[in-house]
Amino acid sequence: MSKILQNVVLPLVLVVAVLAYFSMFTVSEKELALKFRLGEVVESDYDPGLHFKLPFVNNVRKFDARVQNLDEAPERFLTSEKKNLIVDSFVKWRIADAERFYMTVRGDPERANQRLREIIRDGLRAEFGKRMVQDIISGERVEIMQILREATADAAQNLGLEVLDVRLKRIDLPEDVTDSIFERMVADRERVAREIRARGDEAGERIRADADRQRTVILAEAYREGESLRGEGDAEAADIYAQSYGQEPEFFAFQRSLRSYRQAFESGDDFFVLSPTSEFFRYFGGGGIPATDELKE
Repeated sequence: MSKILQNVVLPLVLVVAVLAYFSMFTVSEKELALKFRLGEVVESDYDPGLHFKLPFVNNVRKFDARVQNLDEAPERFLTSEKKNLIVDSFVKWRIADAERFYMTVRGDPERANQRLREIIRDGLRAEFGKRMVQDIISGERVEIMQILREATADAAQNLGLEVLDVRLKRIDLPEDVTDSIFERMVADRERVAREIRARGDEAGERIRADADRQRTVILAEAYREGESLRGEGDAEAADIYAQSYGQEPEFFAFQRSLRSYRQAFESGDDFFVLSPTSEFFRYFGGGGIPATDELKE
């Protein structure tokens, strides 16, 4: 019995296990699968899970169902006025029909990228050739992306692909053109700065001239008012002196003599050769009134 078990049952179980292994396959939620029979596609619509096939008759090929990214290298395209623009774009796509994808590009994502790359290049060349640089930069970028998305989606459908998005990441001028534009922009900004500085200098000169004029007017008015007040003060002083002189002529003459003495002897080293009886010494201890302490000082 043990020999029968060893020679018959165990090999049979092993054969059944091998056949069962080669008869089953799984498809994950991120995959698409095709089942072939002698090289011909017999089934393509598989849900995620466990599935069966005939061993050695059917074979299964799986494809990535996730979103793929075609990131194009920047390329030059001519506008309608024959100017170069460097365009950096990318495409997001995924497999929509696994059987058509296999029949058209042999299930090779790189071949699919190459076909999409050609479609995008042709679309960009056509759209940029219709437009001027100003139109592309100012506001038609979104419109170009929409046109490319629709055109690429129609062409990709024949490849079994679904194009989810087409984007223009960046649109630049060539480096030599960029440098010249930058220099022109710098020159233009410098010209504007010079104009602003000139207007500022002109306004500053105008403000300074107006300030000088106001200063001159204010000083003139102040001088006029000061002279007027000084004249009024002198007139009032003269009036007071006149009234005082009318009331006490002798005292007024005495006060004037005191001021004359102070002014004459102020320096202390002056010499006067005068007669003691001169009018200058009228109140200087001679006739008239005696010398006072104020005079002695």
